[in-house]
Amino acid sequence: MKNKPMVIFIGCCLVPLMLAYLALKLDWIPSAATNNGEFLTTEVKVKDWKNTEHKQWTIALNHPEQCQQACAQQLLALDNLYVALGKNQGKVDMVILGAAGQTTSAWPQLASIDELTPASLYLIDHMGLVVLQYPYHEEPQQNRLTQKGLLQDLKKLLNYSRSS
Repeated sequence: MKNKPMVIFIGCCLVPLMLAYLALKLDWIPSAATNNGEFLTTEVKVKDWKNTEHKQWTIALNHPEQCQQACAQQLLALDNLYVALGKNQGKVDMVILGAAGQTTSAWPQLASIDELTPASLYLIDHMGLVVLQYPYHEEPQQNRLTQKGLLQDLKKLLNYSRSS
C-alpha cells in the first residue's frame, strides 16, 4: 500500500482535532477559574486614586451612608483581615469607600462608588482598578468563608507579582 504514509499523516492530524472538538463540546475540560471572588462585569476605577500613594493591592469596603448594620460588621472584618495578612501587611492597603466621618476606623476613607454593592469587600490593584468583589452575606459562617477566600486570592496574587 503506497498511500500508507499519507493515511498515517492525515490520521495524526485529524484525530487530535476531533478529540479537541469533542472535549470542548462535551465539557470534558474543567473550568480554569481558581479565584474565590467575583470578577466585576464592568470596568470600575476609583477616582483620584493616582493622587495618593498606594501599595500593590488594596482591600476596600464599600460603606455608603445608608449602610449601617452590615457595614459595621464588615468594618470589624476589615480589621480582622488586616491581622490575618500577617507578613503581607506591608504589601496591602486597607480603605473604606464612602462613610465620610461616619466611622471611627483608622483606615483611610475615599469617595463612595455608586456602581459597587454596599457592604461588599473589593480587591483593588495599584492603578485603582477594582478587580474582584467579595459580597456580604447575612450568615456569619458564609461571610467568614468569603473573607477566607479573599485572603487566598490575595496571597496568590502577591506570590504571582513577586515571581514576575
